Amino acid sequence: MAPARPEVLTVGNDHWRLGVLPGTGASLAFGQVRLGDRWVDLLRPTRPEGLRRYPRCASYVLVPFSNRVRDGMLRDGDRTWQLRPNSLDGTAIHGAAHEWPWQVADKSAESVTLTFDAAAVVGVNFPWAFRAEVTYAVVGPRVVVRTTLTNADGETFPAGFGHHPFFRRGLLDPEASEIELELPFERCYPLERGMATGPAGPLRAAVDHRSLRLLGDAPLDDCLTGRRGRDPVRMVWPRSGVEVQMHADEVFSHLVVYAPRGRPFVAVEPVSNANDAFTLRADGVPGHGLVELAPGESRTGEIRWDLVLA
Repeated sequence: MAPARPEVLTVGNDHWRLGVLPGTGASLAFGQVRLGDRWVDLLRPTRPEGLRRYPRCASYVLVPFSNRVRDGMLRDGDRTWQLRPNSLDGTAIHGAAHEWPWQVADKSAESVTLTFDAAAVVGVNFPWAFRAEVTYAVVGPRVVVRTTLTNADGETFPAGFGHHPFFRRGLLDPEASEIELELPFERCYPLERGMATGPAGPLRAAVDHRSLRLLGDAPLDDCLTGRRGRDPVRMVWPRSGVEVQMHADEVFSHLVVYAPRGRPFVAVEPVSNANDAFTLRADGVPGHGLVELAPGESRTGEIRWDLVLA
């Protein structure tokens, strides 16, 4: 007998509609906006066969770290832990909470709050106990994503968090790559196999979107930092008459941009830490973005997507 379809909780209003997957790490199954009399997928929609697999989802939670840990070797001072590699490149990737069901703590027509307690399950791919909470809320033409990470351990540890949404290149015509990006960040990291090898430096020309311009065909896989004041990330679909302005709290000091060649999406990921940040921190490289959480301490950050229609 085929397994039951995962539960999808829908929250929304007349502007936005989100599908939340408690059983798949609090990921999103879809993110849609209302254009005229129809709902249109703004995020890459999740196919039915992908609803149980977080990398196939429209967006997923990155906690208690973003991106990769080189060879799964998490370094903290003179101590090292071997994490379980969960990527084909031999790294530990995208945190440790996406592999587990989350609990629904609160639900209304326009919002849902989910929680995860690492101490309540066995085999979490992180050496310290932590709790996480994520709220997805729709408020008028705005989506608010609020994330809280709490140290539930007996010692201070470094950590990070973020989100990994995939935005479609074309909306009304999914075959057309119409998206334009404005990314108000001044620096990017030198990367090797997707991992930072030193401090951030000048922007690569291909990822220099400090002014709004079309996302081209060149593949991107970059980690940016040096945010320009409070300017939002802008994503514009001019043929469809849609713009989304992404605002993020100061804790999200980095932005990962991933646009593989020939794919109909781009990931624009507000995150707290750089790629392979634990290695950077251990090597004394500044600006890694990891936060230090003392026992019982929490860190919260909000991401806001503001919908603007032409």
